[in-house]
Amino acid sequence: MNILFFLTPKSEVAYINDDDTLRQALEKMEHHKYAAVPIINRQGRYVGTLTEGDLLWGIKNKFNLNLKEAERIPVTAISRRSDNKPISVSSNMEDLIGKALNQNFVPVLDDQKNFIGIITRKDIIKYLVKER
Repeated sequence: MNILFFLTPKSEVAYINDDDTLRQALEKMEHHKYAAVPIINRQGRYVGTLTEGDLLWGIKNKFNLNLKEAERIPVTAISRRSDNKPISVSSNMEDLIGKALNQNFVPVLDDQKNFIGIITRKDIIKYLVKER
């Protein structure tokens, strides 16, 4: 099966840019109620995944912070515990499921390594249950 069947396109994905600030990241994650979001650079490349925990520990360990100061801190100043590993648009279902076992979403990259969207573990599970 083609993994693009599961793709949520970039235009529908809440993500942050690598030059966004800490405050922007906090506000976007709060607005969408997401615990993790992809980080994309201005060239469209996947940089990594920012989680609530990354933000929490970054604020605790690096910054004596108020919200106004958060406007000056780029998200790249926050250490990330781990990044969701991306797959290529030409990957197979085994690769997708292997990644989705350990990640709540899987970033998908095109042949030029540009971020084109995500596949959520929820969508894979819903498909598998329906096929049963």
